[in-house]
Amino acid sequence: MAITTYGRVVEGVRRMALAGDTARLVAAANTHVVALARHDGEFGRTLARFDLIVPDGMPLVWSLNRTLAAPQRLTDRVYGPTLMLECFEAFQGEGDPGHFLLGGRQGTLDRLLANLREKFPGARILGSYSPPFGAWPEGENERIVARILDSGATVVWIGLGCPKQERWMAEMKERLPPGVYFGIGAAFAFHAGEVRQAPPLLQRLGLEWAYRLVREPRRLFGRYVTFNSLFVFYSLKDRILGAKPGTRHD
Repeated sequence: MAITTYGRVVEGVRRMALAGDTARLVAAANTHVVALARHDGEFGRTLARFDLIVPDGMPLVWSLNRTLAAPQRLTDRVYGPTLMLECFEAFQGEGDPGHFLLGGRQGTLDRLLANLREKFPGARILGSYSPPFGAWPEGENERIVARILDSGATVVWIGLGCPKQERWMAEMKERLPPGVYFGIGAAFAFHAGEVRQAPPLLQRLGLEWAYRLVREPRRLFGRYVTFNSLFVFYSLKDRILGAKPGTRHD
């Protein structure tokens, strides 16, 4: 887990995108992602293939800060949907490495593209693709790789949902064109205007999960009960044993 800020991540992404040497994977990890990685060894090995993992949720920030000296402590998370907008803002104009959007329904992508182009008129959005719902047909991975390569984009935003997007990115890492690949989860639906984000106060209090649960109880109840409980369990276990979460400074 990186001890970092929006500004440092944006600059790091720009450098990696322009380097053109290999595919780099970035994950914005919330409690669901972290707890799943601890609970499921296979998914833990999937995340180990990522080049950068940023703390997407405030509970992760609090957990990390418990192990850090005062000057190093984080004052904010690096929230995936906000990071996406920060990158679009910073990259637009001369030197923009170019963006590609992968995932979501076609209607979601259409609304997302319209909103991004209105908000960031200088951004180079070079391509987008809505893959088939459910199991993908034979040759789909090759079609996706070809679309990304043909677009020339080196910043690829992937909204396939967790953990599908992380597993796909790790599995495809050696076959993807050079660039930076973000697993960005619900950001597509947020920025397309289809799903409301939690109010800023609830986000700062680490209660975004409660806001989303109230709005989508049937879909999210099982996930939040399971993985929030696992996150608390592993956090308490680490505290009792004196273990520190894996961190790096970026």
